[in-house]
Amino acid sequence: MLPPMEVALRLDRLRARLDGGGCDALLVTSTTNIGYLTGFTGSAGLLWVDADRCVLVTDGRYRDQAPQEVASAGVDVEVQIAGADQRAVFTPLVQRGTRLGLEAGSATWADQRRFADWFSDADLVATAGLVEGLREIKDEGELARMEAAASIADSALAEVWPMLETRPTEQEVASALDEAMRRRGASDRAFETIVAGGPNSARPHARPGSRPMTHGDLVVCDMGAIVDGYRSDMTRSTRIGGTGTGREAEMLTVVLEAQVAGMAAVVDGVPAAVVDATCRDVLTSAGLGDAFPHGTGHGVGLDIHEGPAVYGSATATLRSGQVVTVEPGVYIAGVGGVRWEDTVVVAEGGCRRLTRSPSTV
Repeated sequence: MLPPMEVALRLDRLRARLDGGGCDALLVTSTTNIGYLTGFTGSAGLLWVDADRCVLVTDGRYRDQAPQEVASAGVDVEVQIAGADQRAVFTPLVQRGTRLGLEAGSATWADQRRFADWFSDADLVATAGLVEGLREIKDEGELARMEAAASIADSALAEVWPMLETRPTEQEVASALDEAMRRRGASDRAFETIVAGGPNSARPHARPGSRPMTHGDLVVCDMGAIVDGYRSDMTRSTRIGGTGTGREAEMLTVVLEAQVAGMAAVVDGVPAAVVDATCRDVLTSAGLGDAFPHGTGHGVGLDIHEGPAVYGSATATLRSGQVVTVEPGVYIAGVGGVRWEDTVVVAEGGCRRLTRSPSTV
């Protein structure tokens, strides 16, 4: 059984951040953030949070689900079921001059116009990262779910990887991985599984196609699973028939060296940009720097891409409890691509890998 998560502590942590975000109350519109704060997993809702109250408004589809999930999470939330007139629930909560924060990353322009009408007595404030900043630091329950998701993906890859020697199409391998993860208990894949062989592997985010993969092809496989909403992310590369020699063999070896160096740089207190520079320096020294067109990594959690970003212009400093990927890659048209990626937990003495599939060339 997985350990519990600290859901009941999250609202007070958010309240402590409101004034620094320039607001007295926050209207949470991101369903991911609503779930994080309350345990509610429905696809529609709005959440009001101020110093004294927390009100979740959703529709009749979730009449039973919403209060049950909130109660199970142990969160002090008032659940209101409303139809088209959600405004009537929120209007009494607003006092003249209330600084009401809106989530700039979630609320659309149409939302802003609607809320300006609803809350005409309030001063609307665009906020960024109030909840997402809390989400960056994972508790033990969250880490356990991410580790379980990573273990599922590891096991699925071990089952399916030998398929590569049978001339399958990219689509066949991707479908087999997705099915294997679900069989092992994943609620879904963490994102659209990438299996790219031969020329297609030179595209960092290629979509699996119908071309049969064959001897000598470089293959990039990027995959992840979901457990209780939490995601894993991993990429492995290989060359069908063996590493061999030539440019392909060099790419497999050097990119793995860059990834190993990058993971060694993931330590509490280290600027995220340093991790990117560490990977990039290895590739540049080997003459492959120009073939590395993307950042080194990103945070992972309830979303597959969340803070902190790990790239050259990143301003964040890594902190214990954050979960990030380290995924350098090189891509050369006419040759193919290679990427190695692991999901790791930041700690004081270094990092701990959640994804554990072998990385060998």
